[in-house]
Amino acid sequence: MRSVQLGMNLLHNAGMTAQPPFDALIAFEAVHRLGSVTAAASDLGVTQSAVSHRLRRLEDFMGLPLLTRTSGGMRPTPAGEALASGLAELLTGLGELRARCRAAASNGPLRVGVSAALADYWLVARLPMFKAPSTPIELIIVESTAQAIRLDLDITIHWLLEDEARETSTQRVLFREQVFPVCHARLLPSAPLDDPMRIAALPLIHKGAGEDANAGTEWSWSTWFARLGLNAPPPVGLRYANMATAIGAALQGSGVVLTRSLLARDALVDGRLVRVLPETWDMPSTKVHLVRWPAVLASDARVKAFVAWLLDEADERVQ
Repeated sequence: MRSVQLGMNLLHNAGMTAQPPFDALIAFEAVHRLGSVTAAASDLGVTQSAVSHRLRRLEDFMGLPLLTRTSGGMRPTPAGEALASGLAELLTGLGELRARCRAAASNGPLRVGVSAALADYWLVARLPMFKAPSTPIELIIVESTAQAIRLDLDITIHWLLEDEARETSTQRVLFREQVFPVCHARLLPSAPLDDPMRIAALPLIHKGAGEDANAGTEWSWSTWFARLGLNAPPPVGLRYANMATAIGAALQGSGVVLTRSLLARDALVDGRLVRVLPETWDMPSTKVHLVRWPAVLASDARVKAFVAWLLDEADERVQ
């Protein structure tokens, strides 16, 4: 009897499909997307050794090397490229499982993902005008597309390169903006400057990990100094990791910050910030705001109402 039972178990197990370790797939996707174990560990909120261990487990499962280390970071092998193909879409689909459950229930708060800067300097002030009091809104601060996927949101407002922001049945473009320098009124009582080159004498606020990260873009002070005909490099000033904190520092009078028209709109209207240069110096942003929702929620009345309201508000955008 015992041998028969064992044979039945073996037959059952042989018919099952082996599944790769899910946490290892997540780690692989992060390393493939970001190019390093260190960046992936930071993105996932785990240690580097944990990411490395998961990658080894995945390679053991596949029986093939999936990533190789180069001078430019981690690069996929041919087997790794094959795995990566379609993996992001698969993970997105899995991330929508809870959205399917919420769509069926049609209750609970509407989870909206947004950057800290857009929340603090535009959305929060306008949310009371959303005419659907029976729909509670839960704002979730997100700093990356990957984070938005993991958080399982109903609606997400992304800031993407324009060529990535095409309109589809599950996403719409909200804002196209200009980039220009602003500061607190007391730092520059007579604004804007009559001589743009005088900006070199003002304290500057930098955003991001370093000047090289933004070189050649509208967010680089080096780009602006070159446009203004200033031969000296921009002075070293305060540096903040994100736009929300950088604007907050400017509102306290700490210096001049490069910001986007939407984020500066309310502060310019009420005089808390002033333009440092005339509007003729504005640079178009290479990124746009885009609102996105899962396909499974396309017919959800709460999602449709909130997206429609966002689009109405976007009609009054600052160019």
